[in-house]
Amino acid sequence: MTNSKYSTKEALLELYNKPLLELVFEAATVHRQHHDPREVQMSSLLSIKTGGCPEDCGYCPQAARYHTDVEAHKLMTVDSVVEQAKNAKANGSSRLCMGAAWREVRDNRDFDQVIEMVQAVNDLDMEVCCTLGMMTEDQAKRLKNAGLFAYNHNLDSSREFYKDIISTREYDQRLETIDNARKAGISVCSGGIIGMGEAVEDRIGMLLSYMQMENPPESIPINALVAVEGTPLEEQKPIEQWEMIRMVATTRIAFPKSVVRLSAGRTKMSMEAQALCFLAGAGSIFAGDKLLTTPNPEFNEDKEMFDILGLIPKAPFESGEKPQSNPDPIIEEKKRKAAQREAELAAARGKRSVNPANGDFQPRKVTTVNE
Repeated sequence: MTNSKYSTKEALLELYNKPLLELVFEAATVHRQHHDPREVQMSSLLSIKTGGCPEDCGYCPQAARYHTDVEAHKLMTVDSVVEQAKNAKANGSSRLCMGAAWREVRDNRDFDQVIEMVQAVNDLDMEVCCTLGMMTEDQAKRLKNAGLFAYNHNLDSSREFYKDIISTREYDQRLETIDNARKAGISVCSGGIIGMGEAVEDRIGMLLSYMQMENPPESIPINALVAVEGTPLEEQKPIEQWEMIRMVATTRIAFPKSVVRLSAGRTKMSMEAQALCFLAGAGSIFAGDKLLTTPNPEFNEDKEMFDILGLIPKAPFESGEKPQSNPDPIIEEKKRKAAQREAELAAARGKRSVNPANGDFQPRKVTTVNE
C-alpha cells in the first residue's frame, strides 16, 4: 500500500522538507493508524558467508577488490546457523536475516545448504529472511518451499545515483530479483542507504522507485552509511541523525503499511534520536553486536532502551502467516542417489568379503613355473 497523495517526486520532496516536528507528527499519526506504536520487531543479521564478493559496491567492506579488515570465511554449517538463531531468539529476536557475500545465487551445494538453513530456522518459529544477491524465479521458489518468509534486496539509492556507487550490477537487475521474489510469494524487504554523497533528490528517487511498483515492499530498511576504511566511501562524513529521522518519517508516510526498519548506523545515534525514529514510524531494529561486518548495539543495550521507552518486542509472523517448510525435491533426489550409491558400494564390499568355503566365490588359480 502506498499513500497516493505522495506519488510524485515533487510531492515527496515537499513532504521530506517539511519542518521536522511537523513531519514527525504526521508520520506518528499515520503509524498509529496502521501499527501498534509500542511494538518494535527485534531482528538479527547473520553473515553466513563473509567476504570475497566480486561486486564493486562502493560502501561494502566485503568486496574482494577492496583492502579492508574483513576476513573471508566460507559458508557456515547448518548446525552453526541454528545455534546462532537459538541465541538470537533467546535474546528477543523474532527474525533472522542470513546474508551471503555472493553476487548471485548459484545452483550448487552451497545453495542446497542455505535451503536446509532456512528449513531449520523456520522450524524454530522465527521469521527467516535471506539476502543472497541476485536470484532466478526458480531459486526463489525453492526458498519459498523451504519456508523463507522474506527476501532482502536493496535498491540502495535512486536509479540516477546508483551508477556512481555500483558498476557490476544494473539497477534493473535488482528490480528483476525483487520481482522474482514477489512471483514466488515471498515477502519483499528492500530499502536503501543514505549518506553516500547522494542528494536529497536521490533519496526521494529511491522511494519513488518503490512507489511505482505494483506491490511495494512489505519492509523498507533505512540504513545510514557506515564508512569503512579501504572502501571508496571511507572518507564520507557521517550524516546527521536528524537526516535519519527525516528519512524514516517520510518513508512511513509514503508507505503506511510497510514496516520501516531502522537499520545500519544506529551506533552513531543517541537514544533520544532513536526514540524519535520510533515515534516517526520505525517498527524494527537489528539487534546484536554486528550487522554482517559492521558494528551494532548489543542486545543488552537495546533491552535497556526498550525498557526506558516502553517498547515491546514484536512477535514473529504478526505481519504474515508462517510459511510451511517442505522437503526440497532437488535435495531429496540427491539424497536418494547418494543412498543408492552407498547401497551399491555396500553390496560390492559384501561380495568381496564372501567366505570361499561357502563356494560363493572361487579365486582364479594361477599356475607358476615351479609347478
